[in-house]
Parts: sequence; C-alpha cells; structure tokens
Amino acid sequence: MDYIFYNGKVLTGEAKLPLAEAVAVKGSKIAAVGENEWVKSLKKVNTEFIDMGGRVLLPGFNDSHLHLIGYATNKSKVDLSRCRSVEEVVERIKTFIKENEVPGGEWVYGWGWNHSLFDLKKMPDRQDLDRASTRHRLAVVRTCCHILSANTSALEAAGIKKDPPLLDGGSVETDSEGLATGVLKEQAMQLVLDLIPPPDKNTLKKLIEAAGRDYLAVGLTSVQTDDLAALGTDLLPLLIDAYKELEADEALPLRVNLQPLLMSIGELNDFIESGYHQFNGSSFFNIGPLKLLSDGSLGGKTAYMNLPYRGDPENRGMPVLCREELEALVNTAHSKGMQVATHAIGDAAIEMVLETYNKANSLHPRNDPRFRIVHASVVSPRALKMFRELNVIADIQPSFAITDHAYIDQNLGAERAAWSYRWKDFIRENIALGGSSDCPVEHFNPLEGICAAVTRQDFCGEPAGGWYPDQRLTLGEAVNIYTRGSAYCTFEEELKGTIVPGKMADLQVLSEDITQVKPAEIKNIVTDLTMVGGKIAYSCK
Repeated sequence: MDYIFYNGKVLTGEAKLPLAEAVAVKGSKIAAVGENEWVKSLKKVNTEFIDMGGRVLLPGFNDSHLHLIGYATNKSKVDLSRCRSVEEVVERIKTFIKENEVPGGEWVYGWGWNHSLFDLKKMPDRQDLDRASTRHRLAVVRTCCHILSANTSALEAAGIKKDPPLLDGGSVETDSEGLATGVLKEQAMQLVLDLIPPPDKNTLKKLIEAAGRDYLAVGLTSVQTDDLAALGTDLLPLLIDAYKELEADEALPLRVNLQPLLMSIGELNDFIESGYHQFNGSSFFNIGPLKLLSDGSLGGKTAYMNLPYRGDPENRGMPVLCREELEALVNTAHSKGMQVATHAIGDAAIEMVLETYNKANSLHPRNDPRFRIVHASVVSPRALKMFRELNVIADIQPSFAITDHAYIDQNLGAERAAWSYRWKDFIRENIALGGSSDCPVEHFNPLEGICAAVTRQDFCGEPAGGWYPDQRLTLGEAVNIYTRGSAYCTFEEELKGTIVPGKMADLQVLSEDITQVKPAEIKNIVTDLTMVGGKIAYSCK
C-alpha cells in the first residue's frame, strides 16, 4: 500500500458501505475500505499513513460544466463581479487602467457585472463606458456570459455603426435613432470578442495549469469544460494539443473532459472528419460531449420562453439556434455516436431541445445516449415528464438559485418561478443530475454549491426559510451530484465518484465534518488535502 487514510469519517457514496473509518490506496486506485485496524494491517514497508483525526474523507468533486480557460483568462481582466452600480463599473475600469498603466489604443476587458444587483437595474452602455475611457477599447461581459457592453472605440473597431444588420441568434441593441447602444447579446458578442488576439499553445498550457491549481484547492479532481466559448473553434486543435502534451508530461493537474462548442454544421463536420469524435482518451483527458447553445440567460432576459417576460410583453428571449439548425447538429452528432449536451434555460428552449433529442434517437436509436441539458432552469410540467421518459441528464448549478431568485420572481411571475431550479422534483422523478458551477459565472467551489442546494438561501440567509424550500436537496443528494452524478454524465460512474476498491484514488479530506455543521456553514468548510490518481495534488500544509 502506498497510502493509508485512517481515523476518519469516510463517506463512500455507496449504499452497501456508506460509512467507513479508513481507506488504503495502491498506485492510482483505491485498494481497501473499512475499519481502522483492518485497513492499517495492510501496510507495507513504505506505506505513508495519513491520520485524519476525525475529519471527513470524500470522493473528489467533479464539476460537470464550467469554462476552465474562461476562468483562467478572466484573472487578467477587470473584475466587475462585486459592482453594485454602473458608476462603480466605470470607476473600477478607470482604476484598472491607471494601476496597470494600460497604453491608449489598447483593449481592456472586464467581466462579471450583474445589473440585477444594481440599485438602478440598467446595463452599462457605450456612453457609460466612454466615461471610463475614450482612449481605450473597452469590452465588459455580464456574469452570465451572454451579454457584452462596449464603448464607442470598441464598437468602431468592430465596425458596428448606425442601423446594424440583424444577426441570427444574437442582437445589437440600438436606440431610437438606430445607433448601437453598446449592448451586444448572444452571437452578436462575437463581433467584438473575435478581435481578441488568440493565445499560443504555451499560454494555453499555463492557463490550464493555473486554473487546475485553484480547482484542486477546493477538492475538485475532475472538471468538464467548454473552453471554446472563450477561445473560438479555430483554436480547437491547438487546445487539444495543449491538454495532450500536459498529460504526456504528467503536468495536467486534474482530470479534464473537454466539451467542444461547435455551433455550425460545417464546424461539426470538420470535427468529425478530423476523427476527434472518436478520440479514445485516457482517464485524465477526454473529448466529448458536443456542446450546443439553444438560448441565453434569465438575467439578461435572453432565455427563450414560451410566454413573454413579465412587464416586457414583446420579449420572449431568443433561440440562439433555430429548430432546424439544432436538429441538424444533434442528428449529425448523434448518428456518429457522439453524446450531446445543450445549454437550455428557458422553458421554450428546454422543450425544443427535448423534442430534438427524442427525434434524433428515433432516427438513430441508441440504448444509452445520455443526452444532457445544461442548466435546465425553467422546467415546465411537460418538460419534466419528457426528461424522465427520455432519460435526459440535467447538469444543474445550485448557486444559480441564490443569485437568480429575486429577478426570477420579478421577471417570470409566481407560476414560472415555481418551475425554476426544480432539483427535488428531478430527484423524485429519478432524473440523473450532474452538479456544476458554470465557473466563471459562479464560483467554482462545490461546497458553495452544496450549501446552496441544501438551503436555497444566499450567504446572508435570504430568503428566510429558503426560496421554494420544497426543492432543497438533502446533504447526501447534494454531495452525490458533485461526485457520482457528474461521473455518470461522462459514462465514468464505474471509474470514479464513490469510494470503493478498484476505483480511481481521487479523494479529498475536509477541514470539518460536513455532516455535523449547520447547513448554512457548509460553504465555510475548506479542503485540507486533495488526491488525484493516488498522488497528493494539493495540501493546505
């Protein structure tokens, strides 16, 4: 044995032996689970003992959907996530330019603003950003990553002038005179984002390593990432090479499953012809599923709804892909044996995606396609039934509820608010769930997500009693979606996600007993140690 963890509370995630005292690790696998004395008796000459001192040992966390490269690149941008007004956005940009001595004419990027938190619920526009600087090209992305605000200089660089043309799957907001306000939604964001100089392979490697180190510190041992949302499809071969080279050099910090975002049939066919869809990776790096976007966000009121947003009778949001485009992409991928995961937030988008999945599997039957819907935010009764009947997985983000609940109540009304983030209903209907953060949209710490799942409250304890508290999860259910549930999303439930002999030794030791602290205090627990594949990858000491 290489390691023996003993004198702890081992939460295995397995019904046959839910609780144990000790775990032995040999090589990259779990070798034994059981009582202290028996497991300790398996020691060898060079066995390293780790006394947990009563602490909890859990399977490593697995985030079923985030944006690793997006998070890593955001670390060099203006952080606007804590702004509570447009004026604060302006001042933070000014401060960033001054402190970093950014030369005139350069691009300045920011991220994380959320006008739903502003006293005046107004998105920053070009006139606001012009007050921050007219000498720099400014582009700042909303926290949902579906809306971008640009100043006049950035609009001019992107060729956005008066009466901009209509775009499929996106829009350029204009004023009464037809001038662009600087607010770009969905696909229109690419008019500006495509101007960002692409990173080289060495830069990509450094970004992956930096993000991986941060993720390990909160117990994440696996992540499933859509990186092309930040990079664009042209860099897919370079990105894959970066991951493969890091793995070959044993420098990939944690396990990665890449979710390639391919939004046109041409891009998907090129991907298939390259052979990437048949890439048989390792337990450390793999490719799939195909990632698609069907609509936008609730906060930006671009999520595609069956009925208009309350107080906005002309707005039902927008489909990013029309039904015909979505069907062509899903049918092509499914017919080639690919798994598909589609971003869908509004009730109309979710129903359209479910219907498309059903049609694809009718045309090309497969026993276990494990279609996925990422977010699954506003789920009508009809859609809930379809989830169950089609065995579609929901990749949920519990932290969304504590961020979104106020404007869901305001913008959707009581009936549709009650259809939002129906986690317990999913459990009751035996619908498979993966747990995720959508980082950098929300913080990547799974313990914050678990806290949100069991309380349905923000970090200030609001709303009292929890938002639609009947949808709260138990602690066991919440931990499961970030471990076994996320492993199921990638057909890896027999390899990881629980603590049983033969599975990967992806483990974490928590600073406190998660079963004994008050639910609202779960977010304050820290990870003391993270092991990936039988190697200690992070230690707080």
